[in-house]
Amino acid sequence: MSARPDRSVEIKTRGELQSMRAAGVVLARAIEAGRAAAVPGSSTADVDAAVAAVIADAGARPNFLGYHGFPATICASVNDEVVHGIPRPDRVLRDGDLLSIDAGCIVDGWHADSAVSLHVGSPPEDEAGAAETDLILAAQVALWAGIAATRAGGRIGDISQAVETAVLRAAHEDGRRYGSVSGYGGHGIGSAMHMDPFVPNQGKRGKGVRIVDGMALAIEPMVTLGKSSTRELDDGWTVVTKDGARAAHVEHTVAVTDEGICVTTALDGGAARLARYDITPISLD
Repeated sequence: MSARPDRSVEIKTRGELQSMRAAGVVLARAIEAGRAAAVPGSSTADVDAAVAAVIADAGARPNFLGYHGFPATICASVNDEVVHGIPRPDRVLRDGDLLSIDAGCIVDGWHADSAVSLHVGSPPEDEAGAAETDLILAAQVALWAGIAATRAGGRIGDISQAVETAVLRAAHEDGRRYGSVSGYGGHGIGSAMHMDPFVPNQGKRGKGVRIVDGMALAIEPMVTLGKSSTRELDDGWTVVTKDGARAAHVEHTVAVTDEGICVTTALDGGAARLARYDITPISLD
């Protein structure tokens, strides 16, 4: 077994991680339904309904709905909204909007949490559209770099540094300014949606809580096409960029064992994206 973790961190059995995998598979399919529903002319409430239907049909429960009073199954964040956007029937999506869908569900008491960012319809056919496409890709690369840095015996700072470095590298390679949002980030997950430890998107390798067998973490970069400063709207939920820049938010839940990791919210367990890092995920199915 790996070294003992911080006492505040929940350690799961193999069977409990398998339940988290079951929740993750349901969530992956639900988010795909949300993607399909996110078409020009639909509303963010329509996307919410599509995700909710898949979760309900699977016999699972949404974990966002009612969380501290949150009124929906998903967070639907559009354009300069970074996270926690509230779905509304009157928020009609337009061709080229940048939409982030963040959702979670519960199976047998165990949680999954995941997010994707995408263009509604087609990205704008101009430099702004190209920049937003690069932004989404940069966030995805940062997410998988963080996942690849997750291993029993490592530390949370390993993940944080991998995410931060990937964003900086993408900015250099793309010739763009990307902001890595601080103050928000990933988290432990298991019998509750948000648990210790906090997983920042900036940090130093070798620092922070030790990662051990039986932990599960939600890793979630938030990247902007400008400055990283944010503010919360008067609704008490929606977080937007201060400079009005577009933002991307991506997330996966990762189960950790001494034998390796499994991305519970990816249908293939993360195999396709982790191959570039020479990592083969373990099976929890």
